[in-house]
Amino acid sequence: MSTENSLYFRSLVSGGVAGLVVDIVLFPIDTVKTRLQSESGFWKTGGFRGVYKGLAPAAAGSAPTAALFFCTYESFKSYLSKASGNQNLPVIHMVSASIAEVVACLIRVPVEIAKQRRQAMFASSEQSAFKILYNSVKAEGVRKGMYRGFGSTIMREIPFSFIQFPLWEYFKSNWTEVTGTALTPVSVALCGAIAGGISAGITTPLDVAKTRIMLSHQVGGKRLGVFKILSGIYKEKGVQGIFAGFTPRVLWITLGGAIFFGFYDLTSRLIDSNRVDNGSSFSV
Repeated sequence: MSTENSLYFRSLVSGGVAGLVVDIVLFPIDTVKTRLQSESGFWKTGGFRGVYKGLAPAAAGSAPTAALFFCTYESFKSYLSKASGNQNLPVIHMVSASIAEVVACLIRVPVEIAKQRRQAMFASSEQSAFKILYNSVKAEGVRKGMYRGFGSTIMREIPFSFIQFPLWEYFKSNWTEVTGTALTPVSVALCGAIAGGISAGITTPLDVAKTRIMLSHQVGGKRLGVFKILSGIYKEKGVQGIFAGFTPRVLWITLGGAIFFGFYDLTSRLIDSNRVDNGSSFSV
């Protein structure tokens, strides 16, 4: 297997495993966050009841979304690093992560719509993810039904990636020098947790707007933009409103970052080790 094909394979498998583990293990925290951010309020959307509602679409979509993201991220990072002679690495990480987020959102957005409408009790337990999306498309068309909130999701994910991935790569590259210990899956997980927690806290308002858009229906024939939504929330509830769900979001992504990047690194090492044992090692 060529180096390029090996990179794709490792990224697809490692990203898929990591994404699936995170979404299943931490799903209740994500549900609490979604309900806190809902316009209807936490208790009206279910409170602490049924915190696993929406797990099926999340589990089905997490592996392909994460796999597609990491395959794109690692590919662009490798290409841009070679093209630039490993210069301006933080910029390379930002650009690679941003491109990867846009590509991954082709799967992530429809999955998020189905998941969050189940989480917020806007869809019955009997409705499958396909039925939810079918009804949305039937009522509003593909762009507004299946990809409602695509722009706001991109507006959340790109700033998030601009912060998270350069921090993660920086922490990893300096880990051994600062701590005097080897970089292991556990230390990679810790780097991912810190980078994720910082990024999650800063981008919470964008996540609030994204959640409101995905859970909403058209208002007066017009769709509200991110900044108009945040402005309305701020006038009504102040800073507390635009940072709704801050604690569960930071907790979810901090723990998720640890699990996600830890499993990603561990799976990558296992794949690399297996290839070395089979006499087909490669370097990235």
